[in-house]
Amino acid sequence: MSNDDTFKAPSSNLRRTNRSLPIALLRARETVMGPVREMLSGSSVNEQKWRVLRVLEEGGAQDQNTIAQRACLLLPSLTRILSAMEAEGLISRRADAADRRRSIVQIEATGLTILKDHAKEAAGLVIDLRKRYGDEKFEQLLDMLEDLQQVDGAD
Repeated sequence: MSNDDTFKAPSSNLRRTNRSLPIALLRARETVMGPVREMLSGSSVNEQKWRVLRVLEEGGAQDQNTIAQRACLLLPSLTRILSAMEAEGLISRRADAADRRRSIVQIEATGLTILKDHAKEAAGLVIDLRKRYGDEKFEQLLDMLEDLQQVDGAD
Protein backbone atom coordinates (compact mmCIF):
# COMPACT_ATOMS: atom_id res chain seq x y z
CA MET A 1 0.00 0.00 0.00
CA SER A 2 1.52 3.36 -1.02
CA ASN A 3 1.41 6.54 1.06
CA ASP A 4 -1.34 7.84 -1.20
CA ASP A 5 -3.48 4.83 -0.34
CA THR A 6 -3.38 5.64 3.37
CA PHE A 7 -5.22 8.86 2.58
CA LYS A 8 -7.92 7.34 0.42
CA ALA A 9 -10.92 5.35 1.46
CA PRO A 10 -11.16 1.90 -0.09
CA SER A 11 -12.93 1.83 -3.47
CA SER A 12 -13.17 5.60 -3.82
CA ASN A 13 -11.23 8.77 -4.44
CA LEU A 14 -12.30 10.22 -1.09
CA ARG A 15 -9.74 10.78 1.64
CA ARG A 16 -10.07 8.59 4.68
CA THR A 17 -12.26 10.16 7.32
CA ASN A 18 -9.30 10.51 9.71
CA ARG A 19 -7.75 12.92 7.16
CA SER A 20 -10.97 14.64 6.06
CA LEU A 21 -10.93 18.36 6.89
CA PRO A 22 -14.69 18.66 7.48
CA ILE A 23 -14.69 15.68 9.83
CA ALA A 24 -11.49 16.84 11.57
CA LEU A 25 -13.07 20.26 12.16
CA LEU A 26 -16.22 18.66 13.59
CA ARG A 27 -14.14 16.47 15.92
CA ALA A 28 -12.11 19.49 17.03
CA ARG A 29 -15.34 21.44 17.60
CA GLU A 30 -16.59 18.69 19.88
CA THR A 31 -13.30 18.74 21.81
CA VAL A 32 -13.76 22.45 22.42
CA MET A 33 -17.54 22.64 22.82
CA GLY A 34 -18.07 19.56 25.00
CA PRO A 35 -16.73 21.30 28.13
CA VAL A 36 -18.65 24.48 27.25
CA ARG A 37 -21.89 22.51 27.00
CA GLU A 38 -21.10 20.86 30.32
CA MET A 39 -20.44 24.28 31.89
CA LEU A 40 -23.79 25.56 30.63
CA SER A 41 -25.77 22.45 31.53
CA GLY A 42 -26.86 23.86 34.86
CA SER A 43 -27.87 27.24 33.45
CA SER A 44 -30.80 28.51 31.43
CA VAL A 45 -28.75 28.95 28.26
CA ASN A 46 -27.47 26.54 25.65
CA GLU A 47 -24.37 27.05 23.50
CA GLN A 48 -26.26 29.06 20.84
CA LYS A 49 -27.68 31.48 23.40
CA TRP A 50 -24.24 31.68 25.02
CA ARG A 51 -22.71 32.72 21.68
CA VAL A 52 -25.40 35.36 21.16
CA LEU A 53 -24.80 36.77 24.64
CA ARG A 54 -21.03 36.80 24.05
CA VAL A 55 -21.44 38.61 20.71
CA LEU A 56 -23.78 41.20 22.21
CA GLU A 57 -21.60 41.78 25.27
CA GLU A 58 -18.53 42.18 23.08
CA GLY A 59 -20.03 44.31 20.32
CA GLY A 60 -22.94 46.12 21.93
CA ALA A 61 -26.40 46.45 20.37
CA GLN A 62 -26.48 44.97 16.85
CA ASP A 63 -28.84 44.05 14.06
CA GLN A 64 -29.86 40.42 13.63
CA ASN A 65 -27.81 39.85 10.46
CA THR A 66 -24.63 40.93 12.23
CA ILE A 67 -25.39 38.74 15.22
CA ALA A 68 -26.11 35.75 12.99
CA GLN A 69 -22.78 36.18 11.20
CA ARG A 70 -20.72 36.76 14.35
CA ALA A 71 -22.40 33.98 16.36
CA CYS A 72 -22.28 31.50 13.43
CA LEU A 73 -26.03 30.98 13.36
CA LEU A 74 -28.45 30.81 10.49
CA LEU A 75 -30.83 33.78 10.50
CA PRO A 76 -34.02 31.68 10.83
CA SER A 77 -32.50 29.86 13.82
CA LEU A 78 -31.35 33.14 15.35
CA THR A 79 -34.86 34.60 15.02
CA ARG A 80 -36.28 31.67 17.01
CA ILE A 81 -33.45 31.88 19.59
CA LEU A 82 -33.92 35.63 20.04
CA SER A 83 -37.66 35.18 20.68
CA ALA A 84 -36.88 32.74 23.48
CA MET A 85 -34.09 34.96 24.85
CA GLU A 86 -36.39 37.98 24.84
CA ALA A 87 -39.08 36.03 26.72
CA GLU A 88 -36.42 35.04 29.29
CA GLY A 89 -35.33 38.66 29.72
CA LEU A 90 -31.80 38.01 28.41
CA ILE A 91 -32.08 40.48 25.53
CA SER A 92 -34.37 43.21 24.25
CA ARG A 93 -35.22 44.21 20.70
CA ARG A 94 -36.25 47.52 19.21
CA ALA A 95 -36.88 48.76 15.70
CA ASP A 96 -33.92 50.46 14.02
CA ALA A 97 -34.64 54.20 13.81
CA ALA A 98 -33.04 54.39 10.34
CA ASP A 99 -34.79 51.30 8.94
CA ARG A 100 -37.95 50.18 10.75
CA ARG A 101 -37.75 46.76 9.05
CA ARG A 102 -34.56 45.97 10.97
CA SER A 103 -34.47 45.23 14.66
CA ILE A 104 -31.61 46.06 16.97
CA VAL A 105 -30.84 43.56 19.71
CA GLN A 106 -29.29 44.50 23.03
CA ILE A 107 -28.15 42.39 25.96
CA GLU A 108 -30.02 42.99 29.21
CA ALA A 109 -28.86 42.75 32.83
CA THR A 110 -30.06 39.15 33.12
CA GLY A 111 -27.92 38.18 30.13
CA LEU A 112 -24.93 40.02 31.53
CA THR A 113 -25.39 38.19 34.83
CA ILE A 114 -25.27 34.83 33.08
CA LEU A 115 -22.01 35.81 31.38
CA LYS A 116 -20.59 37.06 34.68
CA ASP A 117 -21.67 33.90 36.52
CA HIS A 118 -19.83 31.70 34.01
CA ALA A 119 -16.89 33.99 33.16
CA LYS A 120 -14.38 32.41 35.53
CA GLU A 121 -15.25 28.86 34.49
CA ALA A 122 -15.23 29.78 30.78
CA ALA A 123 -11.83 31.43 31.14
CA GLY A 124 -10.62 28.32 32.98
CA LEU A 125 -11.68 26.13 30.06
CA VAL A 126 -9.56 28.22 27.70
CA ILE A 127 -6.60 28.20 30.10
CA ASP A 128 -6.84 24.42 30.45
CA LEU A 129 -7.02 23.88 26.70
CA ARG A 130 -4.05 26.22 26.14
CA LYS A 131 -2.03 24.30 28.75
CA ARG A 132 -2.86 20.93 27.22
CA TYR A 133 -2.40 22.04 23.61
CA GLY A 134 0.36 24.60 24.12
CA ASP A 135 0.20 28.38 23.88
CA GLU A 136 2.09 28.61 20.60
CA LYS A 137 0.06 25.89 18.87
CA PHE A 138 -3.15 27.43 20.23
CA GLU A 139 -2.33 30.82 18.71
CA GLN A 140 -1.17 29.20 15.45
CA LEU A 141 -4.42 27.27 15.24
CA LEU A 142 -6.48 30.44 15.70
CA ASP A 143 -4.38 32.20 13.04
CA MET A 144 -4.74 29.28 10.63
CA LEU A 145 -8.51 29.11 11.15
CA GLU A 146 -8.79 32.85 10.49
CA ASP A 147 -6.74 32.37 7.32
CA LEU A 148 -9.00 29.50 6.26
CA GLN A 149 -12.06 31.74 6.66
CA GLN A 150 -10.46 34.19 4.25
CA VAL A 151 -10.16 31.51 1.54
CA ASP A 152 -13.93 31.75 1.01
CA GLY A 153 -13.64 35.42 0.01
CA ALA A 154 -10.47 34.98 -2.08
CA ASP A 155 -12.26 34.35 -5.40
